[in-house]
Amino acid sequence: MAIAAVDSALWDLKARLLGVPVATLLGAVRESVPVYGSGGFTSYSIDQLQRQLAGWVARGIRMVKMKIGRDPDADVSRVRSAREAIGPATALFVDANGAYDAEQAVRQAGRFAPFDVSWFEEPVSSDDTNGLRLVRQRKPAGMDIAAGEYGYTVYDFRRLLETGAVDVVQADATRCGGVTGFLQASALCDAFNMPMSAHTAPALHTHVCCAAPRVRHIEYFHDHQRIERLLFDGAPEPVNGSLRPDLSRPGFGFELKRADAQQYAA
Repeated sequence: MAIAAVDSALWDLKARLLGVPVATLLGAVRESVPVYGSGGFTSYSIDQLQRQLAGWVARGIRMVKMKIGRDPDADVSRVRSAREAIGPATALFVDANGAYDAEQAVRQAGRFAPFDVSWFEEPVSSDDTNGLRLVRQRKPAGMDIAAGEYGYTVYDFRRLLETGAVDVVQADATRCGGVTGFLQASALCDAFNMPMSAHTAPALHTHVCCAAPRVRHIEYFHDHQRIERLLFDGAPEPVNGSLRPDLSRPGFGFELKRADAQQYAA
């Protein structure tokens, strides 16, 4: 993760020295990347959950994700409430953060199917590739199994791909060695003909995902996007459900609000 910070800073510096955005430097293959609204924490009441998810839909975001895993029985009613809040046209994702065992995850996947859950993230620990593969083999049709946010090296992503553990590989440039590591994961997904998704840090991922051919979307995570807008000028905002890099600004296109950040200094 320390390497990721330095690597991303160096890509930003190189692009600024050349006077171009990072997306242009990397070779963009698209102009924008879809996002999914992510939050729906298990500590939320049903009312909080519904208001947050419906709020993203009202902003034009067509995919939303909620947390599950604290209480398996309550999870089903929470998923039902989420579907009621967002209507039938919005994609509904769930994230268990590895809270279930494999048999329990398979059972839960079946219980979520009537609510058209199309993404089941980390149904079991991402280290349990056998468990992930079992859930993937026994999942309902139309539901993707996703993991990879805890991939730190290229070998972590290769293991997920070689074992057939997932339908979608997640990568996080703040963990996997920065822009360079993310592009390595992208190349692996290309080789395995596998889609990928960016985990959190939407401002950082906007540029690199425009240059990664197999990326489906970026996680527009509730906490991260709040911090990005609080502390940085130029942090991108979704328009019609997508993030677009500002090609008029060099590097990643955002600057620290030093005066605003000073109050948080140790």
